[in-house]
Amino acid sequence: MAAPLALAGTAQAHHSFAMFDQKKMVTLVGTVSEFQWTNPHAFIEIDVPNGSKVTHWSIELNSPNNLKRQGWSRVSLKTGDKITMRVNPLRDGRPGGLFLDLKKADGKVLDSGLPKDGKPANVF
Repeated sequence: MAAPLALAGTAQAHHSFAMFDQKKMVTLVGTVSEFQWTNPHAFIEIDVPNGSKVTHWSIELNSPNNLKRQGWSRVSLKTGDKITMRVNPLRDGRPGGLFLDLKKADGKVLDSGLPKDGKPANVF
């Protein structure tokens, strides 16, 4: 009897993707300031030049376990890497979003596997 209750708590802990505007896609060109290989979701912290200023963005990815199955590793990105990345931005306008894909300076592409046509992602 306890197993279903434990699983229900785990399912409730996983957040919705409603905070991301999945009908919009933003392209960011910048420098990785940190790659967080953490559970339950990895994050890319990126500094994006904006005129004479730099805007810091925090981008949410899939879990490290799922990223591994997609060919990622904890060293797929390093601080200082120059990247071009596409994200679904946060609805509230803050500089953050849901990762879609990126291209590194060497041409290597890393993908999320999420839809890029405005259809919502269900869950990671």
